Amino acid sequence: MKELVDWEAIKKHHELALNPKHPHMQGQSQGPDIFFQCVEAANPFYDSLADLFEKKAKLVEEKTGQSYALYAYEGHPEATHVIVVMGSGAVTCSETAEYLIKERGLKVGVVKVRLFNPWDNQRFLAAVPETAHRICVLDRTKEPGSQGEPWPRVKGVYAKLVVSIFENLMQETPKARFTVGINDDVTHLSLPVGDWLDVLPEGTKECMFYGLGSDGTVGANKSAVKLIAMNTDLYAQAYFEYDAKKSGGVTISHLRFGPKQIHAPYNVRSADYMAIHKESYVQQYDMTRYLKKGGVFVINCTWQESELETKLPAKMRRELAQKGARLFVVDATKIGVKAGLGKRINMIMQSVFFKLSG
Repeated sequence: MKELVDWEAIKKHHELALNPKHPHMQGQSQGPDIFFQCVEAANPFYDSLADLFEKKAKLVEEKTGQSYALYAYEGHPEATHVIVVMGSGAVTCSETAEYLIKERGLKVGVVKVRLFNPWDNQRFLAAVPETAHRICVLDRTKEPGSQGEPWPRVKGVYAKLVVSIFENLMQETPKARFTVGINDDVTHLSLPVGDWLDVLPEGTKECMFYGLGSDGTVGANKSAVKLIAMNTDLYAQAYFEYDAKKSGGVTISHLRFGPKQIHAPYNVRSADYMAIHKESYVQQYDMTRYLKKGGVFVINCTWQESELETKLPAKMRRELAQKGARLFVVDATKIGVKAGLGKRINMIMQSVFFKLSG
């Protein structure tokens, strides 16, 4: 990719910055006549941006084989219902549309927007199938007074939310202004959302690890992902959540690995393997909520097997039984002290993960 970069242009751009070695005047006061004259003088740069983007995108495609159209359509060639979206949510929309086409025979599609401003009407319309008669434009920014409402930002974009959007679009009278992913109990603009939908490639394993900031859990999981990706034939993916407290706060690691490429820009919500690295979490949080049926559930604790009946909350015991989970307990802190690792349990729990995750 290095040869595609105009390094001389970058050097000239850097030289425009303020520097005491070659001072110059910048940002001085201007009257409205001069200011707007300068603004209009920038028009040619915006007008040529779309063509320039496509030119550079073709160079990248020649080098990598990866295509980056300004407005990329994915889905049924004769789609009647189309979602228009930009950002990471477009990946989930595309994966869900592919699932709906294969599994339900629906004629749906997605237009991924990569050039928002300046907008190019001609290229956008060329990307939308001629068969489309309903289009839903999604935004993730709340702007009071606008024509639309946002869909989820922090909470993530999941397949079941995309299904809800397509189902609304197919209604005889679809809700034109809506939000999805949150429960709007004030203005009641939320779309109904169904059960969890897994659109990941077959064979993909999902894992969640609840750790304590500075206990080494996140670092160990980053190492585990690298080991899997670089030393096996499996694809791997990881996301990490941190408490505002950082050190001493809650950390959540989300790992996926499988035989096929993984396109899932959202956190794990159906874990095959779940590890709780601090025993007090079982009382503080709903730990079994995202555990898959038949999943592995590991707790780092000092309890004996005979104590689990009294130490584990009744709700947790009931849900573990209902899901047919495989429960394991390990005193990683005790093992770590004996091994000379102190209170850092990351290496111990990583070994447990490799042993039990298969």
